[in-house]
Amino acid sequence: MSAPEEALPFFVYGTLRSGGRNHAVHLAGRCADVRPAVLEGAALHEGPGFPYAVPDPAPGRRILGELVTVRPGAYAGALAALDRLEDCRADGTGLYVRRRTTVRTATGEPRQAWVYFAGPRAEARLREQPALIESGVWEEEG
Repeated sequence: MSAPEEALPFFVYGTLRSGGRNHAVHLAGRCADVRPAVLEGAALHEGPGFPYAVPDPAPGRRILGELVTVRPGAYAGALAALDRLEDCRADGTGLYVRRRTTVRTATGEPRQAWVYFAGPRAEARLREQPALIESGVWEEEG
């Protein structure tokens, strides 16, 4: 029997990071490991109260976040909760789309992870009217 989705860690860069409002609701108590990580080849953009990741091949573009490994027994529930939170739809029309992507840990180790990128409409809007966060780090106001 194969699982519908591979149980990859999640690369989080906004409200799902440790200490973020959505980490406490959706990930706290479900994590086996949380470590700093970098997503290269993507730009971070400001959204209304949350950020978006958009693929961007420009030299130096990167997003700083965390690689979150969820405990096996909690994985299915966490995946469903995060897909709902991010409005990630099977047909790809949601606010975010979830893609398998390579990220690097702080030690430089490449790891496969699920990353929530801006969905098609949000990405098109941000390409037309960028809200780039040059540092690659999103700060939650609060």
